[in-house]
Amino acid sequence: MLWLAHAGIAVAVLLLAACTASPPSLMPQASLPEPAKPAADMSPAALREHQRILAAYGGVYNDPRLQGMVEQIVERLVAASERPDLHYKVTLLNSQSINAFALPSGQLYVTRGLVALANDESEVASVLAHEMGHVIARHAAIREEQARQAALVGRVVSDVISDPEVGALALAKSKLALASFSRAQEFEADAIGIGIASRAGYDPYGAVRFLTSMEHNSELKPQQNGAIDPRAPDFLSSHPATPERISNALANARQYSGPGAAGGRDKVAYLSGIDGIVFGEDPSEGFVRGRRFLHPRLGFTFTAPEGFALDNTAQAVLGVKRGGGQALRLDVVRVPAEQTLAAYLTSGWIENIDPATVEDITINGFPGATAAAKGDQWDFRLYAIRFGSDVYRFVYAVKHRTPETDRIFRESIGTFRRMSLAEIEDAKPLRLQVVTVGPGDTVDKLAGRMAVADRQVERFRILNGLEPGDRLKSGGEVKIVVE
Repeated sequence: MLWLAHAGIAVAVLLLAACTASPPSLMPQASLPEPAKPAADMSPAALREHQRILAAYGGVYNDPRLQGMVEQIVERLVAASERPDLHYKVTLLNSQSINAFALPSGQLYVTRGLVALANDESEVASVLAHEMGHVIARHAAIREEQARQAALVGRVVSDVISDPEVGALALAKSKLALASFSRAQEFEADAIGIGIASRAGYDPYGAVRFLTSMEHNSELKPQQNGAIDPRAPDFLSSHPATPERISNALANARQYSGPGAAGGRDKVAYLSGIDGIVFGEDPSEGFVRGRRFLHPRLGFTFTAPEGFALDNTAQAVLGVKRGGGQALRLDVVRVPAEQTLAAYLTSGWIENIDPATVEDITINGFPGATAAAKGDQWDFRLYAIRFGSDVYRFVYAVKHRTPETDRIFRESIGTFRRMSLAEIEDAKPLRLQVVTVGPGDTVDKLAGRMAVADRQVERFRILNGLEPGDRLKSGGEVKIVVE
């Protein structure tokens, strides 16, 4: 659980987190599902990392048909790799985020969100081969050594150098060296992966198509203006920018064939394998429907203010108003029953509370408390509501708090309530459905069938790897999102 230590930091943490696509888990840790049993030969260190990954990414996504398809892709890639003697085990993760990674032990992980975005086997093969490239090149071991060296530089700087400007420069240089090396690793893994995929008979341009889809998908997220420190340049990122990776992937693919040349995609078989998989959030962990957040497992719902876009992350439910200037955060904590909520609000988890604004309230029958706090650049309206054995914390942030913003936030908190049994039973996940394009079907027509709140046409195109000028072919198959 993320604790807010200072009001001036709170919204920065909130907004930075809102840029991620982590899996939802708005539950006390004791309620988390048991992780799946790992391979018997896994080392203690790999076991710890395996369990951490499962806890962070929603556990295992159990779909035997999909699991079998991905395992067959891995087997085909291993046979064509530089190290066919290495053994890999692939785990599907129950997360909407688009991610994949590998442990040095050969444990491969891929999220169902990534599987849903891909449009054929060659695209997924490019991702899995990339992760195998990290294992083959021993990048994890190299990164660990680099991290130790960076930590040593940091200690020397803090212990020896008294000039803070010189110290900061030395630290920045050490971080830059580490980050640059990481980017080099990513490009090396891309090159290795494209080579493996091509030798395995897959279309080497699968990596180009999938990276392009990732870039377009990232553009759907609202930009959080001012959320990131402008003094932190992009080149300190541990991953290269997607356009740069696309350019490099294209150059690598051209070494094996020209665009449209021989190379398997197996699109029909792939779409058949992913037809019906869960799309977006898993309702057992709560999910977003427009401005509304519902958590059937915990039995509550609330609605964000007008204009807010919600994101259900591993740490909290986050919201940012389109156009900026307002944000919100909801998370859950344990507060002793004997401690009043008013006392909790002033207990130090967030500073600069205005004592005159602290008051006890009742929200739809549930005890609560509210208060206001002021930071350097943001004002905050805080709410705490006791729901069962847990306390839900709402932090509404605004550049300048006014009676009108207080009214808007009060109306939003007033929507917090218990879900009815009928609502809980009706709360089902969105799923991917593969449909055949009819003679009169257009992008706009099929996009209109998508069970998404906004930007249906853009989301349909991205989901199906279509550029703005691309048209649908009658008899072809495409993915839509349905309830």
